[in-house]
Amino acid sequence: MIQAIAFYLFATLVIVSGALTISARNPVHAVLWLIFAFFNAAGLMVLVGAEFIAMLLIIVYVGAVAVLFLFVVMMLNIDFAEMRAGFARYAAIGAVFAIALAAEIMVAFGAWSAGAIELGRRAAPIDPTINNIEAVGRLLYTRYLFVFEGAGLVLLVAMIGAIVLTHRERGGVRAQNVSRQNARRPQDATRNTQPGVGQGVEL
Repeated sequence: MIQAIAFYLFATLVIVSGALTISARNPVHAVLWLIFAFFNAAGLMVLVGAEFIAMLLIIVYVGAVAVLFLFVVMMLNIDFAEMRAGFARYAAIGAVFAIALAAEIMVAFGAWSAGAIELGRRAAPIDPTINNIEAVGRLLYTRYLFVFEGAGLVLLVAMIGAIVLTHRERGGVRAQNVSRQNARRPQDATRNTQPGVGQGVEL
């Protein structure tokens, strides 16, 4: 019974938060709704016994969304002073979301303790003697190794593209000359002088 309640709870919240992600006008609010959707999707993965996928959703995707949040701030120049001014006004809403997430974690833990949904085993049968993470690891690094490496290359290209998009040229900055620095000799960098008392050193 608790598994059915947890499934409908997480599924409803994923749909609602996904709709709010694409309908929010403020990009910061859209990212926060997306994070909320990832948390609920991770709860669905726990229900079907895919703990590894749930862990990836929390660690990788939520972490990537945090990086996306930084890029949004860099590209849109969001006024932090205005955001801090409205912190007290939205503190109650934030507390409600925090309590809701804590309650969902408790429900997910209870559903996980009751056992995985049988649908997961019928859809993707695995050897009962090995755990879920080991089974996924065997598939990733044997049958889907090239696909896994290709996904890594795609992420590398995306990272380079994000750096190129957010990079800005600044004027008045002296460029580094590496060859000139390497060719510099110690005698050119230092000069021994013996100035008299009360006399300075001419540059």
